[in-house]
Amino acid sequence: MLFYFNDSSALVQASAWTPTHSHHWLRKYPNLIAQKQIYKSNQVWVSDITYIQIKENFAYLSLLTDAYSRKILGHYLSENLSREGPIEALKMAIRRKGQSYVTHHSDRGIQYCCKDYVDILNNSFIKISMTENGSPYENAIAERVNGILKHEFACNQAFGSFTVAKNFIDRAIKNYNGIRPHMSCSYLTPNIAHETEETITRKWKNYYKEKVK
Repeated sequence: MLFYFNDSSALVQASAWTPTHSHHWLRKYPNLIAQKQIYKSNQVWVSDITYIQIKENFAYLSLLTDAYSRKILGHYLSENLSREGPIEALKMAIRRKGQSYVTHHSDRGIQYCCKDYVDILNNSFIKISMTENGSPYENAIAERVNGILKHEFACNQAFGSFTVAKNFIDRAIKNYNGIRPHMSCSYLTPNIAHETEETITRKWKNYYKEKVK
């Protein structure tokens, strides 16, 4: 499959709000994947944090998704917005990546810019890419996956406890990877798309370039 990263169809239908803080002094990195051609698994990973409601409070789900196959490779539910959640999701993904040379793309949140997170990326020979102007188009696939989990797999409900939420989300992600076909992956599920060596073709047209003219 050969496509450009700014596909408008990847935008989530839900709110684009994300619980990250990008106004900080830590180093921010350029966007390396704008107009990048993505043609295989473990070429580009996209990362994001979304909120999960637990009674009157929130927990925070860190997700790391393969941009080609749409497979969620790493996830972690945290009770706060510390660096722990993204780091644990990243470690889970790294354990699966093998010898691939990956580009990691995220927003400019402090969790992704902190030294511990950047050190893990550098030590794993993973290139660092970040959004530059705050547009949801710059991290569209990550936003889209957030929306699928919430609206198709019922992760937008108010859970009764952190443990209930964690167990439910673990099952939802397993089901998402195993049973949810994507038009962008020739109607393959993420698990199958991630492992296939055949060329994957999209089943929809990219209208984004026409809209922004």
